[in-house]
Amino acid sequence: MTEATTFSQSLAKAVERVSPAVVAIDARPRVATSGIVWRDGVIVSTNHTVRRNEEITVSLGDGRRLPASLVGRDASTDLAVLRVEDQALGIDPVVTTTHEELAVGNLTLAVGRIHRERGVTASFGIVKALGDKWRTWRGGEIDRLIQPDVSIFIGFSGGALIDVEGRVIGINTTGLARGAGLTIPASTVNHVVDTLLEHGRIARPYLGVSLQPVGLPAELRSNLNLPNESALLVLSVEAEAPAGRAGMTLGDVLVTLDAAPVADTDDVQTVLSRSKIEQTVSATILRGGVKHEITLTLAERPGEKASDDDEPGHRWRRSRWRR
Repeated sequence: MTEATTFSQSLAKAVERVSPAVVAIDARPRVATSGIVWRDGVIVSTNHTVRRNEEITVSLGDGRRLPASLVGRDASTDLAVLRVEDQALGIDPVVTTTHEELAVGNLTLAVGRIHRERGVTASFGIVKALGDKWRTWRGGEIDRLIQPDVSIFIGFSGGALIDVEGRVIGINTTGLARGAGLTIPASTVNHVVDTLLEHGRIARPYLGVSLQPVGLPAELRSNLNLPNESALLVLSVEAEAPAGRAGMTLGDVLVTLDAAPVADTDDVQTVLSRSKIEQTVSATILRGGVKHEITLTLAERPGEKASDDDEPGHRWRRSRWRR
């Protein structure tokens, strides 16, 4: 047996090892999506592909089709958690590996189950890029940026990225970055699963505004003693959201939040990530060239349901993120 044949067979065994835990989920029109048996009776998939809250069916590799209920979803990390009630799945949950073991160039496989009646599908590649902890455009915190150079076909979101031993690195998604497939690390998945199983949702504070970075003229900064060269122009305000209730309005310029200068939407998210629901925070705004101080009482971001805008290729602009 040649080395190439041995290597090929080892990859096939890695796919075979994880394939019982990779399922097809019928939760949207026309095409199924992939999911993973993460714990006993608990299945994890991607939020943007689980379109229905009810009448969800899970297809297993042995041909069984079982009803599943939606435990909760977190749009900010693009994860959805399902539970198959009162069923002995007879499937061992996946074995995961930590993202600390990864290096650029490591061999990986993406495994999904995109047909209800067929076996798993796999694609082969490498770890293309790695990065530090990062925030998604919806404000979720991902423990590490993992970008695999593998083909993520339609229906592959929610499936597994595995190493050559068949251990799961994380869950693949095309819903967190425009035009690129990323992998949500297993550690992030575990955190979201724990929270959704306990609370059914992940509560995050929000302001209820659309913001766009703008430069501040030097003369204005000098006259008003402003701390930053840029701030955030308010493009829209939800009337019943914290910002609207505090009197913020279209055309205001947000300069500081909770005493921290905000020059970019990421700065706002940083403040919100360390804040709590019903916490009171101060904000400095400019209105008509005059500086004002307002106080906001943070509220929980309303529940978000997957929509057509969550599909791969959806339109979004960094300059107009909602906070």
